[in-house]
Amino acid sequence: MRGSPLFLCLFSMSCWVNLMPTAGDKIFHFGACRVSMSMAEIRAGFTAIKTNIQSRDPIRSLSILSHPHSLHKVKSSDRCCITHRLFTFYVDKVFKHCKTEDSFVNRKISSIANSFLSARRKLGQCHEQNNCVCGEESTEKFKQILANYEGLNVTSAAMKSLGELDILLDWMEKSR
Repeated sequence: MRGSPLFLCLFSMSCWVNLMPTAGDKIFHFGACRVSMSMAEIRAGFTAIKTNIQSRDPIRSLSILSHPHSLHKVKSSDRCCITHRLFTFYVDKVFKHCKTEDSFVNRKISSIANSFLSARRKLGQCHEQNNCVCGEESTEKFKQILANYEGLNVTSAAMKSLGELDILLDWMEKSR
C-alpha cells in the first residue's frame, strides 16, 4: 500500500485538471448554471465572416434579437432558461440553414455551431437537474424572437440571426 498516497494524489490532480476550463475559456453564469466557453474563438470566427453574412441580409429594418424585446433586460434567474433556448434555436434553426458558396465561411459557421452545441449540452444537463427556471418574461421574449424569425423565409431569417450573433455574445459577456 506504499503507492496509495501517490496514486491518490495523482488521481486527484488529474480530476482537478479535467474540471478546469481550457486556456482561453471563460466561465459564464446563467442563473444557477455555469458553462465554460471559448468566447475568443467564437468571436474570432464570427468577426471573420460578419461582413459576408451581414451583406446577405436584405431586410435591415428588422432585428430578430434586439429592441424592444432586448435580452439585456432578462432577469438573472431566467438567464439559464433563455440561454438554453437560444443555443437550441441557433443550433436547430439558424446554423443548419446558413450555407454559402464560400467554404471558408461555411467552416467558420460550423466551428461556431460546434461551440454552441457543446454549450447547449452543458446547459441542458444543468436544466435537467431543475436548476433552470423559465419565467414568464423570458418565455415571452423567446416567443417574440421566434415570431421575428418565423416572419421571414428560412434562409433570410437564418442569415439575419447569424448576422446578429454579436448581440447574443455581448449579452452573454455582460451577464457573466
